[in-house]
Amino acid sequence: MSIEVLEQPDQALIELLDMKIAEFNWANWEVNERLPIAVQIKDDKGEVIAGAAGRTFGNWLQINTLWVSESLRGQQIGSKILQAIELAAKKRGCVNCLLDTLNFQAMPFYKKHGYQVQWIQENYPKTGCKYYMVKQL
Repeated sequence: MSIEVLEQPDQALIELLDMKIAEFNWANWEVNERLPIAVQIKDDKGEVIAGAAGRTFGNWLQINTLWVSESLRGQQIGSKILQAIELAAKKRGCVNCLLDTLNFQAMPFYKKHGYQVQWIQENYPKTGCKYYMVKQL
């Protein structure tokens, strides 16, 4: 047996390790599935101009991304997307939401919508910070 540090690991190794930890988690976790969920807005040409994506599992919605194109910002589009994904998650039985956002992103936006900071990781990745936020739906 030897321990080898790989400065540029193959993607296949990363995927194998991700798969192995996922197998362990699913064998020991109290929920049986995680379902993807997303909201999108398209323009007249069919191009996505805003949206959000995450997953639901157990009582939780986890929002991974919420993005609005530059030209639509300041028009309450993000609020409508957030409300839509929360409502869809509630229909799946979710009662809580978890997300994280960086200091230069949208913490004030989420606070305005009832999210509370649970934890701040300071000095992330160097001088910034990352906010972990939750909300009861």
